[in-house]
Amino acid sequence: MTLPKLHVAVLMGGWSNERPVSLMSGGEIATALEERGHKVTRIDMDREVAQRLAEAAPDVVFNALHGSPGEDGSVQGMMDLMGLTYTHSGMVTSVIAIDKELTKQALVPHGIPMPGGRIVPVAEIFERDPLERPYVLKPVNEGSSVGVAIVTNEGNYGNPISPQAKGPWQEFKELLAEPYIRGRELTTAVLGDRALMVTELRPKSGFYDFDAKYTEGMTEHVCPAEIPDEITQACLDIALRCHQLLGCKGCSRTDFRWDDSQGLAGLFVLETNTQPGMTPLSLVPEQAKHLGISFGDLVEMIIADALSEKEAK
Repeated sequence: MTLPKLHVAVLMGGWSNERPVSLMSGGEIATALEERGHKVTRIDMDREVAQRLAEAAPDVVFNALHGSPGEDGSVQGMMDLMGLTYTHSGMVTSVIAIDKELTKQALVPHGIPMPGGRIVPVAEIFERDPLERPYVLKPVNEGSSVGVAIVTNEGNYGNPISPQAKGPWQEFKELLAEPYIRGRELTTAVLGDRALMVTELRPKSGFYDFDAKYTEGMTEHVCPAEIPDEITQACLDIALRCHQLLGCKGCSRTDFRWDDSQGLAGLFVLETNTQPGMTPLSLVPEQAKHLGISFGDLVEMIIADALSEKEAK
């Protein structure tokens, strides 16, 4: 595909826990665009971001932010008010998808398999387990497995969990408690109206947490995943369905846990990420590459989707 030469503002950085990842994503995107002859303005988001975007006056903003406020609808709402064209999902979709409980409310009634569980005040977990062990505790609205804790009978958090033990209960007032699903970590990217592939993620130790995602050598990516055709097709179908039900734009990535002892009944959606990473270790570029889509093409396809959305309006 060929895009006209554009002025693209690449919005990155910010102040979330995922700032370093966003800076890597944004840097890769900006370089790829410059190599294709586009004018690029790099913007490391600060509190003056609206003024800086207004001064840049780009044709389109490539939103390479991860976490809040760049992925939770805040920045999207600001850019809507400014009349800017930007990549990835809009405000309403972003508000829902960043919140794991709202995501369940949007997806489960449509038959998307997701783990049960409930939101619990942190004070409660210091008194008793909210679910039978093993279970997972995670922030309601953080991405990239930030602050996830797996609580087992053998865990060192204490029983009940000690307030002094290192974990997400030290940072958040409430957490989402879900049953722990044993088995395998799978993920599927969606680009436009197409689900790409299924990748299995095999951490060298522990589970697929923030460090495992973004530290080279800590996780093996098996792409395409070596799983039964039935599970591959289910992941592709479900990821595309999540993308559509949530109203995602550009690209998204849906993460699964699969208990391979249960067959199709053991497949569960964990979350849909509306702004997946674009770093050298990221999964969307990797899946695209396996399908013959270069990184530069991928970036331009995401921009083209944003421009076509603008034309449709």
